[in-house]
Amino acid sequence: MPGDGAKVGVLALQGPARLHASILADLGASPVAVRTPADLAAVDALVIPGGESTTMSLLLDSSGVGDAVRERLAGGLPVLGTCAGMILCASEVLDGRPDQRGLGAIDLSVRRNAFGRQRESFETDLDVEGLHGGPFPAVFIRAPVAERAGDGVEVLAQLDEGAVVCAAGPVMVCAFHPELGGDLRLHSLFLERM
Repeated sequence: MPGDGAKVGVLALQGPARLHASILADLGASPVAVRTPADLAAVDALVIPGGESTTMSLLLDSSGVGDAVRERLAGGLPVLGTCAGMILCASEVLDGRPDQRGLGAIDLSVRRNAFGRQRESFETDLDVEGLHGGPFPAVFIRAPVAERAGDGVEVLAQLDEGAVVCAAGPVMVCAFHPELGGDLRLHSLFLERM
């Protein structure tokens, strides 16, 4: 199994942490809710779920988890960032708050709400490089897009607006909510790349 008992943290400050934890458990990993730096110290990898990216960045800073994540990232911590998690992991947020501190986990320039507001949310079948078994059912809700990918960043899937799945070393990000489509393959791919 791809998870092979690895302790995978799921940032549980905001967003659908339980859904990610359930998928990770189904794949053989041991999910751990991460709310404090001590929680983070006990994990082998981290999932940063969707939510509201500016609120999540404030919660990361006020909880002390943000600095702990930055330290662990510098040491090679594998991270999967989904939707708002993609925004938080990016090196540049094109339309974020002026004081918003990202994690700088992957060299991307990301635009928040690139497809529009909540009413413009959509689902599409997405071809993702490295996934076998056909297109992935991707659920985009107020989703970001990567308008620029730096050297060493693999673009694994894109739409006309830009890149929507990217990876660099142990970091993988996607602009949608893979936990909502009933398909475990994206989480599985992340675990295999750890």
